Amino acid sequence: MPTRCLPSALSALRLCLIAGLTFIVVVPLAQAGPAELEQGVELIQTNDYKAVEQGVALVAASGDPRARDLLAALQDSKLYLRKEDGQLFIGARGEAGYDLVDPLTETAAGTAAKRDLKPIRINNRLRSQLRTAVATLNLTHPDASVRLTAVNEMLDRVDADSLALLRDLAGEEKNAQVREGMTAAIALADLQAEEPARRIEALDQLEGNLHPAVQGGIQRLLSQEQDAEVRATGERLLEAIQFKRDLYGFAETLFFGLSLGSVLVLAAIGLAITFGVMGVINMAHGELIMLGAYTTYIVQQLMPGHIGLALFLAIPAAFVVSGAVGILIERGVIRFLYGRPLETLLATFGISLILQQLVRTLISPQNVPVANPDWMSGSWQINSVLSLTMNRMYIIAFCLIVFTALYLVMRKTQLGLQVRAVSQNRAMARAMGVRSARVDALTFGLGSGIAGVAGVALSQLTNVGPNLGQSYIIDSFMVVVFGGVGNLWGTLVAGMSLGVVNKILEPWAGAVLAKILVLVFIILFIQKRPRGLFPQKGRAAEG
Repeated sequence: MPTRCLPSALSALRLCLIAGLTFIVVVPLAQAGPAELEQGVELIQTNDYKAVEQGVALVAASGDPRARDLLAALQDSKLYLRKEDGQLFIGARGEAGYDLVDPLTETAAGTAAKRDLKPIRINNRLRSQLRTAVATLNLTHPDASVRLTAVNEMLDRVDADSLALLRDLAGEEKNAQVREGMTAAIALADLQAEEPARRIEALDQLEGNLHPAVQGGIQRLLSQEQDAEVRATGERLLEAIQFKRDLYGFAETLFFGLSLGSVLVLAAIGLAITFGVMGVINMAHGELIMLGAYTTYIVQQLMPGHIGLALFLAIPAAFVVSGAVGILIERGVIRFLYGRPLETLLATFGISLILQQLVRTLISPQNVPVANPDWMSGSWQINSVLSLTMNRMYIIAFCLIVFTALYLVMRKTQLGLQVRAVSQNRAMARAMGVRSARVDALTFGLGSGIAGVAGVALSQLTNVGPNLGQSYIIDSFMVVVFGGVGNLWGTLVAGMSLGVVNKILEPWAGAVLAKILVLVFIILFIQKRPRGLFPQKGRAAEG
């Protein structure tokens, strides 16, 4: 029995020894962190370059969670000494001076005027040390986005200490993006290796990486490389990287073109209905868009703490406001001018001036701020080259939703049937009992309401002011005429096409010349096909 118990006793003794050694070694090391941090702070307080260097080294080596914020503040020149007592604080500019935070306790310490504070001085050597120290602390941060940012900052400059840390951490990194960045940083450092085989291996690891630092590192290598095999591998990688960068650059241009096209479709689709059905040249259409944007502003002012909900509520509100104004315009002015297009043009132009002045008088002659919800801010970073902004992605989706809803209204409802009947043959529609005057009013109200909805979308992309509509009225007519008067599919295709063509031409010709070229193309196209891409069918259209 004692013999059988011997292994158990030895195991227990071994566990006790390990626990004892852990207590003896690990606990003092854990306690050394705060002590080193405090010693480092004391050295930084001297504001002497050499002492600050030593203090930074101690703070970075402490492993204390407070070290990152302290060193980041010093790196950003936000670390100050209070002149009256020489106390060290992190300072941020506030309304009443500088808001102070104690770097050791991380508690607020009141405010101080700028004249009462003395900044901690840093030189280029300290900046380099701080950059490495902060990046090293960030590499072990629990937040993957912080680690990724740290790796990207280190790609161009990896010193020996950081390289050793990256080699240790790369194998344990769980996040794929961070691990890829660490591998790229290690490979870029290995491009300076003496052995050609090691440089080739590093190049192979960089294959497919589109980060600008990778391209720059390979170019620097080729500028001084003597080995033929290394040069051939590097040149092949550069060609592949440039091809992918060009491809993703074109994809980004296409995305911006589609987003611009979505704006043009939203701005023009309401005009396509009124122009196609009623033959009215409505120069106040841009101001109806403006009213939708101002409705968004007013709804946000009524709900200051609920920006996202206010944006959703602004959509029906803008439709009702602009639609009601459109019906008033049609009933009060336009119905007396049917058959006289030049007079409707002049009348609606006058109405546009009245609406602009009304907004200037009632709200403000200056641009007003319309906030973006958090979920529409930022961008979707696909890779180092391609980034898609969230607000434009939502605008594209919103455009397609509005188009689908309007298409269903025109195809599946009684109003849509009557609108199509009047647009194709007004006299025959009247003979069949369709009240064309009512259809005209509702159609103008529907087109105006869609213009208001377009204003909600535009408020998330551009400045909201009295002249907002003037920027889109000409483009709207171009889209309607190019696509085919009164044809929804034509408006969609024309708007998206013109948006993409504009963005493709802009890098080559500039924004102004690109618009001129597009206008010249439309003029030549209309000479060949006067009824647009998708001509309307019916006797009235043929006449």
